[in-house]
Amino acid sequence: MLRRTAAWLLLGPLLAGGALAQPAAGPSVALTGMLGRRALLLVDGGAPVSVAAGETHRGVTVISTQGDEAVLEIGGRRHTLRVGDAPTNVGNTTPAGGGQRIVLTAVSGGHFVAQGSIHSRPVVFMVDPGATFVAMGVPDAQRIGLDYQRGQPVRLNTANGQVAGWRIQLGSVRIGDVEVFGIDAVVTQAAMPYVLLGNSFLSRFQMRRDNEQMVLERRY
Repeated sequence: MLRRTAAWLLLGPLLAGGALAQPAAGPSVALTGMLGRRALLLVDGGAPVSVAAGETHRGVTVISTQGDEAVLEIGGRRHTLRVGDAPTNVGNTTPAGGGQRIVLTAVSGGHFVAQGSIHSRPVVFMVDPGATFVAMGVPDAQRIGLDYQRGQPVRLNTANGQVAGWRIQLGSVRIGDVEVFGIDAVVTQAAMPYVLLGNSFLSRFQMRRDNEQMVLERRY
């Protein structure tokens, strides 16, 4: 049974109107769901791939699975990941944040998912041009260490009606070697499997889509 994986397909219009870990020497890996005994892995921002125990995908070997956890071997080291955890990074080389260009490839359903960071804490983003702001649920905000409750209280329109939230400003949002500062965001009480990358970030870029690829060229 697919767990925690289909919900993000409904999030495109979540905030209409209103984490890619930074690249390292080795891959960045997130466990986005389970398909029976197969792990649904997101490696370096690519499309989610179902991998069984004993199989290897892009240098990541699934050792075993149980419930919503998987034991992975990456670069000779074993890691235990749970569905929904922040991406695991291998290596410690972080490029400077002065890049100007982001290239994304569409995953299943035509959505663009990117690994990145907020305040240097890894998150998985989903590009949402229909969202006014970068948006996240309370669990991500707490993990990042945001003092969101000191933000401006707001009411947010979601697919399930209005929910309470807070408007804040993020000091740093980063994808790959591109880092942007002072980004408006909202935190919603509703849990979200991805951080929505809305127009408060996207408006800083010239956005171009070519079939299954999206290119963001920094404007300012």
